[in-house]
Parts: sequence; structure tokens; C-alpha cells
Amino acid sequence: MSKEVLRKLAVQAALRHVRDGTILGLGSGTTMRLFTEMLAKKVRDEGLDIKVIPTSSDAELHALKLGLKVASLNEYPLPDLAIDGADVVDQDLNLVKGGGGALTREKIVDYSAKEYIIVIDKYKLVDNIFSHKIPVEVLPFSWKSVLLKLSNILSTECELRMSTSGKLGPVITDNGNYVLDIRVENKNNPKELEKLIKQIPGVIEVGIFSLKKPKEVIVGAEKGVFYLRK
Repeated sequence: MSKEVLRKLAVQAALRHVRDGTILGLGSGTTMRLFTEMLAKKVRDEGLDIKVIPTSSDAELHALKLGLKVASLNEYPLPDLAIDGADVVDQDLNLVKGGGGALTREKIVDYSAKEYIIVIDKYKLVDNIFSHKIPVEVLPFSWKSVLLKLSNILSTECELRMSTSGKLGPVITDNGNYVLDIRVENKNNPKELEKLIKQIPGVIEVGIFSLKKPKEVIVGAEKGVFYLRK
């Protein structure tokens, strides 16, 4: 089965958590675009009254295009539920997000929700999340300072993410910031590293999600979906 088919299986399972009246945090990325399309169909078919809080401009525009009711986190500071994707997840439900650059709003919404659920295909399930690059959103004013501090503190590779979409220069997030990508040793503790990086002046957010873990991770596989729960 293709990754797209596996994602679809996981998305279908995630939709069962959406009920009439839900205030839903809506994640960003490829899997979540599919989720949004299937969610819009569910809302139409079942006549549901739900509101979504998108975690990126792209997610918001896609939701509006599909006719979903869009709200803000300021209107609903504690969403009932957030559903999101991930770059990688381990068996302890630690995850890395931010490959698409939306890590700050994703973490704010996911951590603000009463609970959140992660939807992935089986290829994103890993033994150690630090096998993947860790994104760090930083102020443009201090990106070089943060890069040097990260390199010194963690003795690690660290680079400024550059645009690959035809636009010259660094990737710019929806918040107007830059993104650094770092590689760290597998022996690091996710919770401690999440806290450590956040303490560096100039860091807006880090793409490690371990201080608040998802209620469950829904994994699409050839034999159907399976669940990781805390």
C-alpha cells in the first residue's frame, strides 16, 4: 500500500473522534490536508456544527475553501480536541513536528486543547525521534546567536532553513520568523531537551513535543490502523 492509502486509513479512524459541537484544533501538513477534506465531507453528510482552529495560513485557507467554520484560539482558548500530523513519533509518544514550518502554532493549539491526537502512517514511527532533524523557530533578529548557542551547548549540526520553493532566502514562518534545523545525539532526553532549547533567548519554539503527550497516535498500516496510547 502507498503512504497515501495508509494515511487515509488513519484519517478515517481519527474522524470518529469528531462529534457535533466540537471545537477542533486543526493541524497542518499533507496528512492534515487530507483530514480536512474528509472532515468537510463528514460535516456536510452528517449536518454537524463544528468549528476548526487552524494552525497555519495554509490550513486556514484550505478549511475556508471547503466550507468549514473557522474560529480563533482567542475565541476558544481551550479547544475540545486537536488533531494533527507529525514528522516522526516514537513508542513513548514523543514526537517531532515542524517540517512544514508551523511548529509554534501547532504546539500552542495542541498543548492548549483538552487533548490531542496524532495521525501518521507507519513509516513515521521510529525508535528514536532524534534520528530526524529538529526544527527550531527563532527571531530573525537573533538567528545567528541562537545557532551558535545551539551548536555550542549541544555540540551539534545546526543550519538555517532556506526556501526551496523558488523564493530566495530563508524560510519565513506565518509568524514572520526563521527556522533552524538541528541534529542531536540519540541519547538525549526529549523532555529535558525541549525545556533546554526553549530557555535560549531568541528561541520562539522547538519542534519536540514531549511535555504534553497526545491522547493517542493513530497509525495507518497494511492490516489497518493500530493505536499507541499513553
